[in-house]
Amino acid sequence: MTGGAGFIGSNFCRWLLQNTDVRVTVLDKLTYAGNEASLADLPRDRVELIVGDVCDADLVDSLVARVDGVVHFAAESHNDNSLNDPSPFVQTNVVGTYTLLQAVRAHDKRYHHISTDEVYGDLELDDPDRFCEMTPYNPSSPYSATKAGSDLLVRAWVRSFGVRATISNCSNNYGPYQHIEKFIPRQITNVLCGLRPKLYGQGLNVRDWIHVDDHNAAVWLILNEGTLGETYLIGADGEKSNREVVEEVLSLLGQPRDGFDLVADRPGHDMRYAIDSSKLRAELGWLPTYTTFADGLAATIDWYRDNEAWWRPAKEATEAKYAKQGQ
Repeated sequence: MTGGAGFIGSNFCRWLLQNTDVRVTVLDKLTYAGNEASLADLPRDRVELIVGDVCDADLVDSLVARVDGVVHFAAESHNDNSLNDPSPFVQTNVVGTYTLLQAVRAHDKRYHHISTDEVYGDLELDDPDRFCEMTPYNPSSPYSATKAGSDLLVRAWVRSFGVRATISNCSNNYGPYQHIEKFIPRQITNVLCGLRPKLYGQGLNVRDWIHVDDHNAAVWLILNEGTLGETYLIGADGEKSNREVVEEVLSLLGQPRDGFDLVADRPGHDMRYAIDSSKLRAELGWLPTYTTFADGLAATIDWYRDNEAWWRPAKEATEAKYAKQGQ
């Protein structure tokens, strides 16, 4: 798997070790978003970490040759960063995916591609519709555009070269081991540090949240039972406005629900994401374990409270970067 030292990837490693007997080879570049500490306590006889770039064709080819299948988590994924410098997003998300596809094509290996609901653009707040597998792509940032491009490469390699691949587009993940630049862990760690959470605009933007363990259970199910060439949307009916999320974080940490500050909105900030996961549920029988967002959020807060040594080293630099941007 690629990106296994990142947020979703490291949790996938843990999920596999708890629920299967597979051995995992992780390819990760260990950029700022990858953290070797997220894998440090895992048994080395089952998890091997290779530090390298998904754009390194020789390395990728040699690794793909010796595994049974590939799950591609690695991505540049922070929207704000893509607005400041799109180039790493093009390299990792587009060129990296191309490199992997060429390798799995050469060695005829099973491939699963992890993507995002952001490729579909956004919905109006009062729109009753949700994204489904047939929703046209309409990305609105360099990040989502490069993820859309990578999805289309996968589809083309399936049709043109017979690559045995599936794609999943997932709603916003939250849970342990997520970098504190991301929305939910930033707000949790702000409160734990005595800082006031920050909300873009009026905090009305809506995201569809899913706990990372539920996402990863769906990925494993698709990898083993999904129909080749198909796309599956993964979501847990977790629509919440950013304001509602911050209020819930504050409440669970014993703070006033209005103890946050509003800051200038992000350019091109998508209004609403919402996933219809009917196909995944009907065809493969998947259901989320965390049936309410509040339960998953409470477990996530407990993890950040108990694992300060994991996130504290990055906190000061992260907040300094946001402060320069007035955020």
